[in-house]
Formats: sequence, C-alpha cells, structure tokens
Amino acid sequence: MPRGGRIPLRERVYDSLRRDLATGVFVPTERLGEERLAEIYGVSRTPVREALARLQADGLVVRHSDGLYPYRPRLDELDHLYELRIVLEARGIQRSGSDSARSAHDLDLIRAELYTWRTLRDNPPEPGPALVADEQFHTTLLAAAGNIALADALTAVHTRVRPVRTLDVPTPDRIATMTAEHITIAEQLLSGNVKAALHTLTTHIDISRAHVLARAQRALELTKLARAVRD
Repeated sequence: MPRGGRIPLRERVYDSLRRDLATGVFVPTERLGEERLAEIYGVSRTPVREALARLQADGLVVRHSDGLYPYRPRLDELDHLYELRIVLEARGIQRSGSDSARSAHDLDLIRAELYTWRTLRDNPPEPGPALVADEQFHTTLLAAAGNIALADALTAVHTRVRPVRTLDVPTPDRIATMTAEHITIAEQLLSGNVKAALHTLTTHIDISRAHVLARAQRALELTKLARAVRD
C-alpha cells in the first residue's frame, strides 16, 4: 500500500465502478463512456480508462461496435451457472452427512446464520441488503462444510450472476419466502436431517434460477428495443 495508507486514484475508481456494475447502477443498455464516467466519479478520463480496461479483462465490461457496456450473462450461461451452484452447494450439504467430514463441519457458523435470518424475518430488509445476505448465507454453508475451495468457487459464481440478479427487485413476499427457506435449511442441517436440507436447498436454488432467467430475458428484450430505437 502507498505511504500513508492512501489508495491510489486508479484503484478507487476501479473499485467504485466495479461496485456500481455489480449492484446494477448501470443498466445493460447504458454505454460506459469515459467522459460521462469521469464526471460521475469526479476524476479525469485517465483513471476511468484504466478502470474500464481492467474491468474488461475481468469480464464485467464488454465491447460492442459502439463502445463498452456492462456485461450480462447469456441465458444459457446463466442456466449453466445455476446448475454449477446446485452441484457445489449440494456437495457441501452431503459433506455434512458423511462420517469423514462431519467432525470438520462448523455448526457454529450455521447457528450464526440461523440467528441472522430469524432476525431478518422479524425485521425484513430492503431488497439490496437481502441480496447480499442471501449470497453470504449460501457461501457460509459451504465454508461450514469444511472445504473452503467449494466456498471460493461459489463466490466466483455469485460474481458472474450478480449483475443480472441486481436488476430484479424482489417483492416483500419473495423476500419473506427466501427468509423462511434459509431458516428451514439451517434448522434441518442443525438437526442432522441432511436429506431434507438437500431437498429444501435445491428447490430454493431452482426457484431463484427461474426468477433470474426471467429477469435476464426481460433485460435482453429491453436491450434489443433500445438498440432498435437508436438505429
């Protein structure tokens, strides 16, 4: 880190732009022009240009014929990512039921998540924090299973899916349902009912996949409409 602990300007712009892309501040049809971004972040175009180059290398920004745009996964890619989620998270649940891995399973982490979601049930969050807490819940379950590599792989999946998920604003009913399902999964794991926890988890992820694919389809339709109007 530079002397005095100050973060370089190019790093701050990169971090800010990456965060805004991940949280859906920029819509899929919005061209990421250097001049406009420089105005938004109050900097010159140089750190913006450097940040965009890094984000393009990260895969979070893509180049079209008329400039750079936020990355949005293809529908088939999204479906495959959710399939990978099920494989990773199911393996974490299965580890909790195996004799060889049971001793390494951190039930305290699951108890902490159960407490968190019971609190959220009693004090429902806004949609944004709900998304962050949802990702944390699933990553924590894998970390609790004793294989950090699984949790790291799931974090990478979340990063690739998040830009689409943030386009969707869940209703209070959906947040309540998600909360109840998380509580049920945690309770089933703590009681040792691995089979029931696995069923609840996979059903929960399948429902999330359906919502995300539907939202991605709408985003694609809006993108096509915007381009048709522009052309």
